[in-house]
Amino acid sequence: MLTKELLDEFFELKERHDAVVLAHYYVQPDAQDLADYVGDSYFLAKKAATLDCKTLVFAGVEFMAESAKLLSPEKRVLMPEPTADCPMAHMLQKQTVDEARQKYGDDLAVACYVNSTNQMKAWSDVCVTSSNAVRIVERLPQRNVLFVPDLHLGHYIAEQVPGKNIILNDGFCPTHEAIQVREIEELLAEHPNAIVCAHPECAVWVLEKASYIGSTSGIIERCVTGKEDEYIICTVHGVLHEIEKQVEKAGDAGRKRFFFPRTTPICPNMSRVTGEKVVACLRDLSGEVFVDECYAEGAKRALERMLELAR
Repeated sequence: MLTKELLDEFFELKERHDAVVLAHYYVQPDAQDLADYVGDSYFLAKKAATLDCKTLVFAGVEFMAESAKLLSPEKRVLMPEPTADCPMAHMLQKQTVDEARQKYGDDLAVACYVNSTNQMKAWSDVCVTSSNAVRIVERLPQRNVLFVPDLHLGHYIAEQVPGKNIILNDGFCPTHEAIQVREIEELLAEHPNAIVCAHPECAVWVLEKASYIGSTSGIIERCVTGKEDEYIICTVHGVLHEIEKQVEKAGDAGRKRFFFPRTTPICPNMSRVTGEKVVACLRDLSGEVFVDECYAEGAKRALERMLELAR
């Protein structure tokens, strides 16, 4: 827990450096509580592009901070935990893109999940997030879409947009892929009236058990606004903090119950981002993010097209 002294220091540092703090739902609760804005990848990408400040503190993983720097190159962008990375963000070979472009020519679009390096974004035509991927893929003029890097989100999109030929890559989120069907079935046996809410980064056999499939923010909204009493949540455990805050505000804290698989889904990278590290990076101006100019133009173009097509 953050002490009063650290909180006082934090607010003084924020004012001194004209800083705004952005946090993803998956980071530690005390880091979320320090943030001016908490959200999923899409919300935070949009917000980073519009904020009027000199410094952005991005409580998340590397690809998120890099995206913020691409969209706001004039700002100083700091990461509280510079080593926080996303394994899936590296799961694509350039050969996969080159072979698809050679095979399909102009009738191919490369759609890149925002959970990716700037290099991968630069190889692509447009970025997407889990909350806007279906809408953007539907709007692409090309029939053939190479979706990278996430196999499971790509498979989900293929089911939702049957008119497109979705070509899949073999990347995945280790935390979501580790969610086991048998543990969902155990929970359903104990709570037969529970609603299963799953992120599309989960494997198809998990999604088949779900009554609701959606982005992180979508899952939170479903849990908060739903009329049911019990919810089984198939995404990273960090979302529970925001769910409980919103449920309490809505007056349902005593009624609703939330369950996660027995093997609790925790992102080892996001979980390293704490409130104390948020304060420390502002104190030392540490963890500054820089963008490789070799990929900046192409990656920014893909992100800007996402914001355009998602309107």
